Amino acid sequence: MFARTALARACPRAFSTSSPVCSGHNKWSKIKQRKGVTDAQKSALYGKTNRDIVVAVRTGGSANPEQNIALANTLKKARADGVPKANIETALAKAAGGKDKGDQLVIYEAMAHGSVGVIVECLTDNVNRTIQRVREALNHHNARFATVGFMFQRQGCVRVALQKGDDYDARMEKLIDVALAAEAEDFEEQTPTDETGVVEMEFLCPPQSLTKLTKAITEEPLPGVELLSSELIYAPAEKNEVEDEALESKIGELVGELEETDDILRVWTTLDA
Repeated sequence: MFARTALARACPRAFSTSSPVCSGHNKWSKIKQRKGVTDAQKSALYGKTNRDIVVAVRTGGSANPEQNIALANTLKKARADGVPKANIETALAKAAGGKDKGDQLVIYEAMAHGSVGVIVECLTDNVNRTIQRVREALNHHNARFATVGFMFQRQGCVRVALQKGDDYDARMEKLIDVALAAEAEDFEEQTPTDETGVVEMEFLCPPQSLTKLTKAITEEPLPGVELLSSELIYAPAEKNEVEDEALESKIGELVGELEETDDILRVWTTLDA
């Protein structure tokens, strides 16, 4: 997806003769501002965790982490990120009881800025409410409902982290061999962006092979390998080299607004790498 960064406005510095009272007020404003940022970050994290749990349950077919590897991994990450137990249990209950409550999976397709395909994956108990919210977000960002399914292909996607160190090349080769034997069709190595020495690998497979691939990677004794995610995705049918940063930023804003809606699980675009 898109990496979204907050843009700060540059404000000219002015001399001030404020009294200590005003200074205190300014200090409190900064504290509230920092708290607001922290609260927003927590809200985004909790929302993402909720979506990840629902997706993991639907992908793995079970709300029992002992029977669902992807869910077990998602819950482990949520706890490590400090997501409250109550939030996790609520998301699990929603994912497990979705069918009983009448929740249904709905897919919306749209075209943004005349050339970018968008697929919005939703889980809702009120289709009218959801489509209205999606339409409002699209209208805010020069997008409209349109048939764009032909611009995507459905694939299984398994992401793992591989720790660098002794015998890295041999372990990498073993991981790739295991994945290919489990019907992986393509893979990509992500260059580490920090000094942790962890390399991320992404394996793509036919949708029907996702469970097989996930089990093969997690059950094979592969030292230094950690499952990050396992899910069905909508991948661009054709790879796009994005050179228009302004367009990418606009699409990122659209995706951001859509993902703030509780009913929306995932947003896919033809600009996704």
